[in-house]
Amino acid sequence: MMTLKPEVVAQLERVLSSVEMLLPKAIASIDWSTCYAANWRRHSFSGFLEPVTVTDTSTLEELLGVEKQKEILVSNTKQFLKGLPANNALLWGSRGTGKSSIVKALLNEFASEGLRIIQVEKEDLVYLSDIFTMVRDEPYRFILLCDDLTFEVGELSYKMLKSALDGSVYSSPENVLIYVTSNRRHLIPEYDSDKIGGKFVNGELQQSEAMEEKISLSDRFGLWIPFHVFTQDRYLHAVRMCVERHAKERQLEIPWSKELEEEAIQWSHDKSKRCGRTAFQFSKNWVGKYLLDK
Repeated sequence: MMTLKPEVVAQLERVLSSVEMLLPKAIASIDWSTCYAANWRRHSFSGFLEPVTVTDTSTLEELLGVEKQKEILVSNTKQFLKGLPANNALLWGSRGTGKSSIVKALLNEFASEGLRIIQVEKEDLVYLSDIFTMVRDEPYRFILLCDDLTFEVGELSYKMLKSALDGSVYSSPENVLIYVTSNRRHLIPEYDSDKIGGKFVNGELQQSEAMEEKISLSDRFGLWIPFHVFTQDRYLHAVRMCVERHAKERQLEIPWSKELEEEAIQWSHDKSKRCGRTAFQFSKNWVGKYLLDK
C-alpha cells in the first residue's frame, strides 16, 4: 500500500476544502405540502431553493384602490390553478402602489388550493431552467415572482427571461407562471434617442429598431397590469384601514379625527406620493405616537 507524503496529504486536504466551498450545501428537498414559498439562493455555479416562512398576512380585501387590477390577476390565477390557459403577467407602475402586495395576497388567498411562490432576483434569472426542472413534476402550481425588475439591454438575465416567456427550449413548464413587478412598463430605460430611426412603411410609422428591442420583452407578457397613484380620498381610506388594523391587533380603538386626517395628508405631501405604502408608513407612525402618549 502506497504511503503519501505528509505535504501531499496536506495539499489534498486544501484542494478538497476548496472544492467543498464551491459546492452547494446539502439541504433537504422542500416539502411543498407545508412550505408555501421559497427563494432561489445562488451558490457558486448553481443554487438551491430555500424555504421561507410567509409572514405577510395581507389579504386581497385590504388592498384598496386596485380593484380592477385585483379582478384581472385573481381571474388569471384561478384559471392557472384549474389547469386552464393563463398568462404571464407584468405588474408595472408607480412605486408603493401595491404591485408586490397583491401577489403576496394571492398566496394567502389560494395557498390552500395548491398555489406556491418562488421569488427570484434579477441576477438569478439565468438559473430559470434549473428552477423549472426542480418543480415541473410537483403537484402544485407555482408563481415565479421577480420583484422590482429593470434591465439594461444585453444583460444575460434579460435574454434568459425573454427565452422563457417566448416558449423556447427554456420555456416554463405548464405548472409555472411568471409574474414580474416593475416601475417601468417596458422594463428597460427609454431615451429620446431611441425614437431616432423610425420610418414610414405603407403609410404607417414603424418604430426604430432600438424601441422595438426595448418593447420586445414586455410584449411577451400576456397581461400588462398598470398601477397608479391614489386619489386623496382613496389614500385617506387606506390610512383609515391601516390605523384600524393596527388598533385591532392591540385590541383597542383609535378614533378618526380631523387632526389625524390633516397629518395624513401632510405626510403624503412630504413623501410626494399618495399610495398604499405611504398610508401604511403613516399609520405606523401615528399609532405608535398615539400609544406612546397614552
